[in-house]
Amino acid sequence: MKRLTVPVILLLALAACRQDDTAGLPSPVTMTSEALGHYCQMILTDHAGPKAQVHLVGLDNPIFFAQVRDGIAYQRMPEQSNQIAVMYVSDMGAAQSWEEPGTDNWIPASTALYVIGSDAVGGMGAQELVPFSDRASASDFAAEHGGRVVTLSEIADSDVLTPVETRPGTEEDYLKRLRALSHEGQG
Repeated sequence: MKRLTVPVILLLALAACRQDDTAGLPSPVTMTSEALGHYCQMILTDHAGPKAQVHLVGLDNPIFFAQVRDGIAYQRMPEQSNQIAVMYVSDMGAAQSWEEPGTDNWIPASTALYVIGSDAVGGMGAQELVPFSDRASASDFAAEHGGRVVTLSEIADSDVLTPVETRPGTEEDYLKRLRALSHEGQG
């Protein structure tokens, strides 16, 4: 009996370590209506599709991204100067819908499974990398929308760091908002 107890305890300890890769790291933050996209400075809850939040070492609040693609691009940019503590992405398997991706269904980006190459378009009009916490949900999404299921390490830099075609009207909307902000600053 004693011989069996030690290996079982070691196995349980190892399983506990693997279950929580984010122990000691900042927890995900609820996305509120005040959350703005880091690049676009637009209210994230106004846009469909999954989001990302990146926690930087030494900063109290995360930076949010309107698309998972943008969060991963930020992580991989050579000029990114702050150390990233952890990144979380929306679990689309737990989302109500594409239009309602959720505000608290965050999963570590490092453990998520992503559908890339699908017909899914994110909140900023670019093709999206769609994250899931389980392979079955990711596979079902890929079967319906095209694409393939990959891990974070299998996403090529070219999937996130190259220019993309955006849906018609996105650039015009951005420029309209930028002009409005410019006029506010002059008044």
